[in-house]
Amino acid sequence: MAKDSSKVWSTFSLVAALGAAAVAKKALDSGWKAATGKQPPANPADPDVDVREAIAWAAASGTFVALAKMLAQRRAANYYLKSTGDLPPGLRKGNA
Repeated sequence: MAKDSSKVWSTFSLVAALGAAAVAKKALDSGWKAATGKQPPANPADPDVDVREAIAWAAASGTFVALAKMLAQRRAANYYLKSTGDLPPGLRKGNA
């Protein structure tokens, strides 16, 4: 059963993280356009993109997407806990 619950948790956690990242990216793109009046850089490494804009985009998108993924995974873990009565594998005390 533990192996099955580990697979369920891995899938559930991955889906939550990917969904959150997609929603965060869409919101961030809209916010960037509203704040700057321009589309976000498609590739911040492109030398034609101003370095300050590339740094701002990298910092904002990295932070925002990472926070969204973390919050989604925490909600998924909470749902798993409520559904099974146990923390997901890897989050249980004594599991590294």
